Amino acid sequence: MTGIGGVEMGAQAARSRALAVLRIRSRALAVALLPAAAAVILLVGGSTGHLPGGGWDVLRWVVSVLALCVLLAAAGVALVVARSRPAVTPTVTVAEESAPDLYRMVRDLADRLDVPAPSAIALTPDCDSWLEDRTHPAHGPPPAEKHHDDLAGPGGAAHRRSPTAPVLVIGSPFLWWMRVGELRAVLAPVVAGTGPSAQPDIAAARRFIRGLDAAVAVASAGRRDPLSRVACAGLGWASRLLLRSCRGHAAEMERGVAAAAAERAQAVDYGLRIVAQEQVGLAYAGWDRLLTRVALPAWRMGRWPSRLDVGVVAALTELSRRDRLAEGFASRLGERPACDLLEEPGVMDEAVSLLAARLFHGGPAETGADWSPVGWEEYPEEVVDRTWRTDAARLHRVLDTLGVRRAAEGTAPGTDGPTLARVLDHLTTPDAASTAPDAASTAPITAGSDAHAAAETQNGPGTLPADPDAARRPADDPGPSRPPYDDSDASRPPVDGPGVSHPAYDDPGASRPPVDDPDAPQPPYGDPGAPHPSYGDHATPVPATPAEDDEDDLADTTARGAALAAGLTAQLAREEAEARPTGARAPSSTPGPAAGPDAALWDDRALPLLPLQPPRTGREILTAHITAMVCCAAMDTAGAAPALDWLDGPSLLFDGARAADLAPSVLSLVETGDPGPLRAWMTELGIRPEKPVRLV
Repeated sequence: MTGIGGVEMGAQAARSRALAVLRIRSRALAVALLPAAAAVILLVGGSTGHLPGGGWDVLRWVVSVLALCVLLAAAGVALVVARSRPAVTPTVTVAEESAPDLYRMVRDLADRLDVPAPSAIALTPDCDSWLEDRTHPAHGPPPAEKHHDDLAGPGGAAHRRSPTAPVLVIGSPFLWWMRVGELRAVLAPVVAGTGPSAQPDIAAARRFIRGLDAAVAVASAGRRDPLSRVACAGLGWASRLLLRSCRGHAAEMERGVAAAAAERAQAVDYGLRIVAQEQVGLAYAGWDRLLTRVALPAWRMGRWPSRLDVGVVAALTELSRRDRLAEGFASRLGERPACDLLEEPGVMDEAVSLLAARLFHGGPAETGADWSPVGWEEYPEEVVDRTWRTDAARLHRVLDTLGVRRAAEGTAPGTDGPTLARVLDHLTTPDAASTAPDAASTAPITAGSDAHAAAETQNGPGTLPADPDAARRPADDPGPSRPPYDDSDASRPPVDGPGVSHPAYDDPGASRPPVDDPDAPQPPYGDPGAPHPSYGDHATPVPATPAEDDEDDLADTTARGAALAAGLTAQLAREEAEARPTGARAPSSTPGPAAGPDAALWDDRALPLLPLQPPRTGREILTAHITAMVCCAAMDTAGAAPALDWLDGPSLLFDGARAADLAPSVLSLVETGDPGPLRAWMTELGIRPEKPVRLV
């Protein structure tokens, strides 16, 4: 099947399947009219005297009432199918004035393929391109954009297009990564699909299927009153029945349309299309990595990168530098990029970047104090540094909630600020501390850890002595009098609740409630004369029960690590719950700029529509927070700097070189409670965990 014959065969196959879909619609209409036809026969027979008698009269009334009910139900279903708003893809419309060269290229491509040109062009934050029908009245273009039906070139005659021509949706990464010739080759099969789409039978079948799909969505919407629930149940049953009947024919129809379009596009840039398809896969890999590793941390911080498409070019260029298999791709960068077809690429990139943040993360529709753009040059300081310090501050707040002493073992007097040593001492298990003498001996910062581990061994795993200084006190010194923890009269701190406030680390004068007396003021960090709060039970988690799958994930961690992970998970959930009303703001009713997302065409009440990743597990959250604390200590005590890696996201630099081998050391601490690898890694780089770090 090649050439014109292949195109005709594909189109004929698609049309035959479209007729099959329309026959199903006609059969459904015939079934709905069948009771009415029977009622007409009975009424005519009675009026002409051919069906006399009381029995026929009763039958006439019953069938007439049944026919009326069926007709009303069928009319209601037909009205919903015809009037329901079909789903459309969230996009950013590209006006012809903002991209005349792009429209000219698409128009020339359609002329070479001898098919109608698309009615408009739109961009989407995805690595794909397709045609989308937006001829439904609910999707009608505003009056200011009616010129999209007339794709006339400057100084040329108007080239009238069909009013039912679909919209060409182009993945924005293609415009920035591909060259002009590659983009034309990739779009050729897509634009060729406008030919079969203009066929009346195929267009009618597609409208019917989209209407059924929209009717199912209407029926699935929540209703409170019983009458609406009954009506929606009937509507949903009828729509799903028709959809199941049309499913096979609709799939074969679309295959026929795709086959016909592919055959028609064979005559346009066939050799270049093979090379361009390689760029499609490469762009998809770079785009996915950019979103998950680079954009997602910024979105979580309330900042959205405003040049995502520029970032994917940088990420793929970096990939070509690292990977020998991609070396040939970098040589293409000297050719003209497809984004030059846009008059203002930066404006389009910013609009697509905001749309991506809404789709994949659920951010607000407008910028504000808690949702603002960030440039790539500002990313290390505004995102990486803030993310690490925010996570580290959250980690210490949860440690305060668990009753962990602020000053770690072996720290200098007066060192009462947030330190990495506090985290290491809390997560270190007695067995791991005793089996890692080499790491402890090579690092002077770990002095006192053996005594700390011995004290823990006496009290059992997961608990700490009532007197933290008992291991360093002489034997004849009884120590200060302090009520034991098993004393029923000893006051216990509230773990969490509406009456408990957790001060932020960025407030040096904030008072902190002690463990033994919630009402007594606590001196701030850095006061050398301040008494240390007594220990709480490290094995006591915050009152937040993790999900069952999270419990399975925490089964490979220590008891203290599981408790800390549970506390971090609960704290993150509370922060997200407080921020959710801000992120769920409805879009403004006033029209935005021309390059903004088409908010009027899609429903954004269930954002994010396409979440990038499943919710993080407790162990992942704990690992991320410990890593953040290590990076803060490296920046404040060893002169490290935050940086952006285009393929891996936030990274740590030592003397301009990226730090490596941090993740395995952190995992060793989280999973086994062994700080030896992490302490050795820090000692090698000159990181001092006993020094306080700056938090936010």
